[in-house]
Amino acid sequence: MELGKAIIIGGGIGGLAAAIGLRRRGFAVEVFERAAELREVGAGISIWRNGISALKQLGLETLVQRLSMPALDGGLRSWNGTAWTGRSTEALPTSVSYLMVLMHRAELHAALLAACGADHVHLGAVCTGFRQDPSGVTALFADGAEARGDLLIGADGLHSAIRRQLHGEQPPTYAGYTAWRSVVGFDHQRLALGESWGSGARFGQIPLSEGRVYWFATANAPAGQRSPGAEREALLRIFGSWHRPIRELIEASAEAGILRNDIYDRPPLRSWGEGRVTLLGDAAHPMTPNLGQGACQALEDAVVLQKSLSADRAIPAALQAYERQRIPRTTAIARQSRRIGQIGQWHNPLALRLRELLFRNLPPQLQARQLNRILNHRF
Repeated sequence: MELGKAIIIGGGIGGLAAAIGLRRRGFAVEVFERAAELREVGAGISIWRNGISALKQLGLETLVQRLSMPALDGGLRSWNGTAWTGRSTEALPTSVSYLMVLMHRAELHAALLAACGADHVHLGAVCTGFRQDPSGVTALFADGAEARGDLLIGADGLHSAIRRQLHGEQPPTYAGYTAWRSVVGFDHQRLALGESWGSGARFGQIPLSEGRVYWFATANAPAGQRSPGAEREALLRIFGSWHRPIRELIEASAEAGILRNDIYDRPPLRSWGEGRVTLLGDAAHPMTPNLGQGACQALEDAVVLQKSLSADRAIPAALQAYERQRIPRTTAIARQSRRIGQIGQWHNPLALRLRELLFRNLPPQLQARQLNRILNHRF
């Protein structure tokens, strides 16, 4: 028996995961995505232990096994290759097989779409807002179309139209740095796994399946600054003298395959939705990528939303319960991620010396406890 109909605005990782969860709960689901073609950009993604748990609770354990490879030992080092920290996992429980798995973002997205069912997804649907009444909610679209349901989930990203109607026009907050990403074929044996930090810049390298490597880089820069057709050259100016194989990874990347995006987040909200409408993923809690938790938190959202909606609870009350459980956790993680990014982008020489001293003397047990709070959360 169907519990009702859910309208989901946004067909990214969070929106599709929510659709899968709500269908499993017994809702009819329709997903509306503004893009004319449903695809994710070609970059890597790390799914930490909490995200793996969420995928399993959504019935997607075989997806994890099929698409991913376990993360190998990595750590944090200086721009010249001097090791600062390793990743300590000894103090972490083993309730899930891996601390983290790595996969191609586009492959994860395609698998979620297949699990959701492409027939439930409408493309080229630009949502402009909604209206609701005691009996239901109606999504409104730019072409004049409407879609009626019992609840509406705004999973439409950083520039969410649903969030804008609920909370007003609020520009996102620029973090002060830009990011590049690419996936290349590269010998895994040559990698220096983890992240390297320098003055106002960072570089990370992560192995993927099939002999591929996902690398990412950040640098302090004015918002909107670009180097059209010359991003690789710009990267070599910043990172060309860093330890190996950073220069080689950049040189192995085709110019057209290098993605660049400025990094933004938003101040946390005290409540996300109203009545039969709520938010999920980046629409609710956009966060900088410094903890690798953006997708993981969206997957957690999907699981908690599924569990909160039940036949014996009115939808508005269920959505309030979902928000009460999720807001404190996502707020804390978003704030922690921003703080780590700020430290990672320091450029003052005295601050850089202090940062290195701090990380080189960070007890592994403290590092493990910090990870535990994020990765072994029960939901």
